[in-house]
Amino acid sequence: MKKILFVLLLFITYVSCKNTIEPRKTGLITKNAMVVSARSEASEIGSNILKKDGNAFDAMAAMQLALAVAYPYAGNIGGGGFMVYRKSNGDIGALDYREKAPLAATKDMYLDENGDVIPEKSTLGAMAIGVPGSLAGIFAVHEKFGSLPIEDIIKPSIDLAYKGVIVTQKQEARIKKYQPYFLKANKDSILFDKAWKMGDTIKYPALANTLERILDHGVNEFYKGGTAKRLVKFIQENGGVLTEEDLAKYEVKWRKPVTFKYDDLKIISMSPPSSGGICLAQIMTMIEPYDLNKFGHNSVKSIQVITEAERRAYADRSFYLGDPDFVNIPGDTLISKSYLKDRMIDFSFKKATLSSDVSHGDVQVVESDETTHYSIVDQFGNAVSVTTTINGAYGSKLYCSDLGFFLNNEMDDFSSKPGVPNMFGLIGAVANSIVPEKRMLSTMTPTIVEKNGKLFMVVGTPGGSTIITSVLQTILNVHEYNMTMQEAVNAPRFHHQWLPDEIRIEPNLFDDTLIFQLEKLGYSINEKDSPVIGKVDGILVLDDELLEGGADYRGDDTAVGF
Repeated sequence: MKKILFVLLLFITYVSCKNTIEPRKTGLITKNAMVVSARSEASEIGSNILKKDGNAFDAMAAMQLALAVAYPYAGNIGGGGFMVYRKSNGDIGALDYREKAPLAATKDMYLDENGDVIPEKSTLGAMAIGVPGSLAGIFAVHEKFGSLPIEDIIKPSIDLAYKGVIVTQKQEARIKKYQPYFLKANKDSILFDKAWKMGDTIKYPALANTLERILDHGVNEFYKGGTAKRLVKFIQENGGVLTEEDLAKYEVKWRKPVTFKYDDLKIISMSPPSSGGICLAQIMTMIEPYDLNKFGHNSVKSIQVITEAERRAYADRSFYLGDPDFVNIPGDTLISKSYLKDRMIDFSFKKATLSSDVSHGDVQVVESDETTHYSIVDQFGNAVSVTTTINGAYGSKLYCSDLGFFLNNEMDDFSSKPGVPNMFGLIGAVANSIVPEKRMLSTMTPTIVEKNGKLFMVVGTPGGSTIITSVLQTILNVHEYNMTMQEAVNAPRFHHQWLPDEIRIEPNLFDDTLIFQLEKLGYSINEKDSPVIGKVDGILVLDDELLEGGADYRGDDTAVGF
């Protein structure tokens, strides 16, 4: 009898456990304000700015500088970026502080006498450098919207640079991986040549000195003053063509963001020279007629619909998009429902469309997760989404020891030769060819989402060519599949970019049966080239108006708030 009772008790326990709903995984929840970024140090500095009654724009400027210290892999003053904002009154806008081609740049500057692309010339060393825009962006934001004194914005990063930043396990691996390139790009030994280990502290006194001069003399110190002269001298001694005139002429651009509807959402994203907003609008408009919620998250049908929409959007990206100050972009047509309905007319659930039928080409892709993103919602209801970059990991790998920072290799984002892929495997056309003072095309997609007229989500990510698709899937995960922000960020991701004609997926996160079913339909699946697809940092406004921060486990990303 005892044995029967024991078995019965075991059975009841098993059934009750089976019926227990697993608790939802949520990120940090706060009441007033939230910041999420790639490093805890930068997030802490941003949160502290807000605690001092600074606003989201003050925090944006402070975090851009803090990431330059704490996250030299992608954070920077030697690069550029994009900001999308929504003020508490609903006003929206965008800032383009993207790098520009130097005055001495030419269309064929990366081609040899046979017209072939010279390996590494646009990616490694001084010839790869575009005119940096980050400091101009910081000061433009602060001047227009900031509320705290500039000293409050810059001083925390000066202190952090002197105090030093503790090396994480992931940072140790990154430094080790790229050290051979540092040796190739630099004539002399640099700070990052040492065998840094997890737990070590890296101090940045040269960068602290540079920031102190900028604090004392303003943004013109970097673009027209002594720092400008030292920077140009260094670049030219290393074979670059950037001049003092290039720095002096640099200006940011305030732009109108791309906006569009998806169900009851209003999406606000970056306009050209970022392709992010237009591509995101194209993909979401093409998938809107399909019932993704019914198909299920990462189901065969959901993946098919999203993949086919991505294929068509990336094909358009390569042909039409570039710097709007230099080329005419048919933006309204590209995101119109009638045009996009026609683009999907040949889609069938029965088999994959071939990219060669959408357009043509043969491209080898190089995956990358460089660039960095941070999201901010302040206690006043302002929201800021910022993606910033020096392009490749540690940019051009050229490090100015005198001034304490890496320079970008943003020139690779131009089409060195139309029809030939860049380091992210993205093909470009004449619209993105090299012209002096032109801004290069980007995939950066800082995005803000409204729901029923109210702030709903702030989202963005690094990830090279995968940025747009990672932002897309995060929004869909919340909206279509009812995930928390943290669940949406954590969920396995996939990516298609027209060429090469394959779906890249994060390894070991997708079911073998699912992969087999997709392959049966004619899709090529690539698990090996995508160890990371994006590192999303997002903020979700909950029904009770609390804030949930989703920080991506794929990096050292951290949400901080109060």
